[in-house]
Amino acid sequence: MAAHSFFSTYVSSPTPTTPPRFPSPNRPTLSLSGTFAHRNLHTACIVASLRPAAHSNRSPVPESTDGSSFSKFLDSFVVLVTSVALSVSIFVTDVDSAAAFVVTPSRKLQTDELATVRLFQENTPSVVYITNLASRQDAFTLDVLEVPQGSGSGFVWDKKGHIVTNYHVIRGASDLRVTLADQTTYDARVVGFDQDKDVAVLRIDAPKDKLRPIPVGVSADLLVGQKVFAIGNPFGLDHTLTTGVISGLRREISSAATGRPIQDVIQTDAAINPGNSGGPLLDSSGNLIGINTAIYSPSGASSGVGFSIPVDTVGGIVDQLVQFGKVTRPILGIKFAPDQSVEQLGVSGVLVLDAPPNGPAGKAGLQSTKRDTYGRLILGDIITSVNGKKVANGSDLYRILDQCKVGETVTVEVLRGDHVEKIPVVLEPKPDES
Repeated sequence: MAAHSFFSTYVSSPTPTTPPRFPSPNRPTLSLSGTFAHRNLHTACIVASLRPAAHSNRSPVPESTDGSSFSKFLDSFVVLVTSVALSVSIFVTDVDSAAAFVVTPSRKLQTDELATVRLFQENTPSVVYITNLASRQDAFTLDVLEVPQGSGSGFVWDKKGHIVTNYHVIRGASDLRVTLADQTTYDARVVGFDQDKDVAVLRIDAPKDKLRPIPVGVSADLLVGQKVFAIGNPFGLDHTLTTGVISGLRREISSAATGRPIQDVIQTDAAINPGNSGGPLLDSSGNLIGINTAIYSPSGASSGVGFSIPVDTVGGIVDQLVQFGKVTRPILGIKFAPDQSVEQLGVSGVLVLDAPPNGPAGKAGLQSTKRDTYGRLILGDIITSVNGKKVANGSDLYRILDQCKVGETVTVEVLRGDHVEKIPVVLEPKPDES
């Protein structure tokens, strides 16, 4: 309104006593049309008030060349002043008209949503779908057919075509097929597997430009509450993303194949369903921190308690499988009683049920549980520590052995009858791994 007051004061004059003169056809005129005329009625009123006032303020001049020039100059001045007023009123005085030019931006994703979308898009090409095929003979035609007996997920480890997954995903397969993110399918062969830790490595002959290895992180510095992402193919569906947090660390689960405990497992509430097994668990940076391997669910559905094998454990296993085709893990060569049986005896440790004479423990002189000539049970040695580390149950024994190497000599402390003995034992690999 300040611009309106200024121009009204400067240009307008008292109402003339003679009728106003209107511009002749040969004089310049000003008209409003289009968007400005419809959107800014207030500005149009300014123009209408300026033009008669400017013409009525003119003093009578003779019809001469000088007068005509002065009249044209005055009309041009009016046009200039009106144009300035029009611009000022649009961008300064008339807020409603300016608002009409503002375009409401479309709804955009938040920063954390964009990060999640980017993580899924960047890591999906590294996740594969694995089909487990089994040979079946038709009862009528006697033809041998390959039928799917299971499926799971996996991920690309390197450019050489190595695929990492769970052992229970490929167990019992006569043939395996791997489907990449671009839906191309390749026959896979087994490079090696570790039943105790439920890890397997496959290999496919695919072009290097189709193989995108997943970025490998670390799991030693994980924290409870940290955000995680699971990518897989649950129920045979295409790549699916679920999110959650780390619910617990250093959990322990049993291998589905051997029952041997797997230590330092990651617990997460990210939904893990059948078909997610073998898929990657990622941190917020998109780095691999674990392999999704199991869920705790009485009903078989995802109950918000999933488990992943930490990448620090997986890395060492994969390196051995790729290089040697097997994992060389030391053993004592014994069979021991369930933990509940030892607890009933009122002692803490691992009761040796059998120590074959050709095994490491048998060679060192550990005694097995047996019966005497009268049928009475004679308990064998009870292992209470290894290398000075207390052994309270079978999980403790496995945990200590996992930190040892084949060929290493360990000191096994046993409770034999009513006295304690220390026996040196040279660790050996499993017979099928020698």
